[in-house]
Amino acid sequence: MSIYKDYNNRINKEMTDNKPNSARQGLLVACLAGSVLLLALLDIALGSVRIPLLEVLKSLTSKASRPEWTTIVLVFRMPKMLTAAMAGAGLSVAGLILQSIFRNPLAAPDSLGIGAGASIGVAVLMFAGGSLGALGASAQGIGTQGSALLGNLPPLGYTLLIIASSTGSAAVLIIILLISRRFEQVVTVLIMGLLVGYLTSSLVSLLVYFGSPQKVQLYLSWTYGSFGGVRTNELPYLAIAICLGLIITLREIKALNAFLVSERFASTIGIRVRTSRTKLLVAASILAGSITAFCGPIAFLGIAAPHAARLLSRKADHRILLPIAALTGACFALLADIISSLPTYGSLLPINPILALIGSPIIISMFFRRNKSSMEVNQ
Repeated sequence: MSIYKDYNNRINKEMTDNKPNSARQGLLVACLAGSVLLLALLDIALGSVRIPLLEVLKSLTSKASRPEWTTIVLVFRMPKMLTAAMAGAGLSVAGLILQSIFRNPLAAPDSLGIGAGASIGVAVLMFAGGSLGALGASAQGIGTQGSALLGNLPPLGYTLLIIASSTGSAAVLIIILLISRRFEQVVTVLIMGLLVGYLTSSLVSLLVYFGSPQKVQLYLSWTYGSFGGVRTNELPYLAIAICLGLIITLREIKALNAFLVSERFASTIGIRVRTSRTKLLVAASILAGSITAFCGPIAFLGIAAPHAARLLSRKADHRILLPIAALTGACFALLADIISSLPTYGSLLPINPILALIGSPIIISMFFRRNKSSMEVNQ
């Protein structure tokens, strides 16, 4: 919690400042947006088949020199790139919401067990109900085969998938919120979050044990986490869910700033604390739940990207921090996806270990910065 002391001292001023260093922040946003665009092009160009950047641009208008390049770009790599960018931005914003509400620098969808909550929502729908498999089979007659999570589902199937995963995330969030009201220490809340995550994982393990071999294999492949399992017809459902979560968050920017100080402070400036907190938790649940449903459990993005955004922006005001965090998360996800595609033997590296290599140094540096600040204060 001490990592936010300097933010708390500045937050009132930043909330009332109408022009908070706009030139520097604008340049930073432009640089991050340019980085996202460059990484997006590289993500499409690199892989088992290397495609020149100029041919990538031509493929977008179906004018590539080779027809197979157009197919690779539009059918396979473009959906994967868009999924990575959206997932990175959404998980980063979800982590930012949780860190501000709990005033906890280690709060994130994976560290608080929210990803596990989304997993149990998907597992219950897959193993207990079996509705998604039936819907997939009735949609195209292909059962649950294919590159996506549960085959080629109709709109109802995707809607159920998002609702189930978001409901699981929200259930865990509510439990963590109730626990945080009983225990004020940050470490205790984190430990409780991990225990809730283990509990939900145990329930998932029981569902897997009693599931059919086909569903078990499908579920286990989903748990590895990947940006490449979302196809073109599935992207709109993921995009709508992420946009909904971002819109709710944008409408509660003032509340996020106030929660970073305290809930008492939020109530003194006229914020309806319970309503705003509920809306923000719903937004975090939708973001984390929908991304987990389509991409599987993705670790480290929700905790590392918001801290990197704070290091870059040097601001606590969420009017500035939110877009920077979203762009930073998109950069991290695209970079990890590029690295996973570098091997030339036709297979992809798993995403989570790569994100751990990117995110761990950022989290470690956060602790060193906090320790340095504490030493300076003591002196």
